[in-house]
This record gives sequence, C-alpha cells and structure tokens, in this order.
Amino acid sequence: MEIILYLSNGYPTLENSYQTAIEYADAGCRIMEVDFPSRNPYLEGQYIADRMAKALEACDDYEKYMESMVKMKKLLPEVHFLVLAYENTVEEIGTEHFIEFCKENDFKDVLLVGLKGEIIKNQIIESGLKVSCYVQFHMLPEEIESAKASNGFVYMQAKPNGNINPDFPTLKDCIKHLRDCGIERPIYCGVGIHAPKDVKMAKEAGADAAFVGSTILKLHEDVPAMKGMIRKFKAQC
Repeated sequence: MEIILYLSNGYPTLENSYQTAIEYADAGCRIMEVDFPSRNPYLEGQYIADRMAKALEACDDYEKYMESMVKMKKLLPEVHFLVLAYENTVEEIGTEHFIEFCKENDFKDVLLVGLKGEIIKNQIIESGLKVSCYVQFHMLPEEIESAKASNGFVYMQAKPNGNINPDFPTLKDCIKHLRDCGIERPIYCGVGIHAPKDVKMAKEAGADAAFVGSTILKLHEDVPAMKGMIRKFKAQC
C-alpha cells in the first residue's frame, strides 16, 4: 500500500515543482502523479485549474515540462511517476511525440482525461503504454466493462458522492467485485482521501494505493508542515 501525491508540474514555476518532488520523496512518497498543465482543464475544480493556468503563464513550452519530468525521474529513481494529461494537451504536443517521450523515459502509466473519443487512447495503448480507467463508487456496468478491457490501473472512487449501488455499498465491496471480475491490475483509490484515516480505510478495503491531493497541495508554502502531514498519511499504509 502506498500514497500517491499530486505534483502540479510548473506551479508556480518548473523549478518549484521539481523541488516539491524532492520534498515529497524525502517525506516517504514513492508514487507521484505529475501533470502536463492543460490550457482547457474543464474537468478540474477551480483550485487545480488555477494552478495549471499559473503554470502555463510561467512557462507554456511543453518541451520544458518534459525536460523537468526527466530530471525528476533521474534524480528520484525510487519514485514511480504517473503522467496526467488531457487529450487536448496530447494533441497539442503531438500524439506520436507524447508516446515517444513516455516510452523513451519509462513513463509507462498514463491518466488520459477529457477524451473526445477512443482514437488517441487506443493509439497510446497500442504503443505499449498503460492507460488508466476510472470507476465511480456506484459501479456503473459500463465503467466496470471499461476497467476489464483497459490495460492500466483502475482509479476507483474512494467515497460516494450520494450515489451508492446497493449491491456494493462499501469500498471493500466495490474492490472485491472488480477483483472477482478478473481485474488483477493495481486499484488506486482517490476522490475523498482527505485525512490519514481515509488511507487506512482504503488499505483495509483492499486498495493498492490512495491518491492524496489538495490536503498536501495546500501546505506547499509550509514545507515542514507538508512533510509532517505526508508522513502521517504514509504511516497508515
């Protein structure tokens, strides 16, 4: 069991996010979700969307983001990086160039969001990279089928937002059903992981890792407090 910390790449500058990755690792984080900030992050809340916008104000050259990611990976070989990218960003970078970058630098796991269709996702999968899939807590049949057909980790919603499937009322029930469906790939839980006790809950439910986002992001300006909080989350793994 691990925690996954979100790294706002380029916020407020590329150098700052690079240093944040170092602090994350020093506090014990071994999986990081690093983004390519999108020019149209329409699925994000205002907090993350604003961070992406400010990152692009500071640097709008995606080649520089790639260079920073490679630098992070070389410095932190013990860390596994997950790459978050909107489809519109992949299109701007160029799908083939994006795939080449990920493969050459061993960024094997991609969270591809904001899909307009299946073409780019299928290109990435066919290249040998792994694309994650999202399953909501109320366990929609079509999302379960998508998870079964995918080749990447399953991003499982950790807590309900009002909708609960009576057949799978708890996170443990949801994860068990995914396993019973034959899914052997990692199941990472997110959306609702705000306190260390939530990591413990995800672990007891059978998750392989838990995404921790805004709780840590909001402590970035107080590094000692941030690292102390990371260690509290990590202690529940």
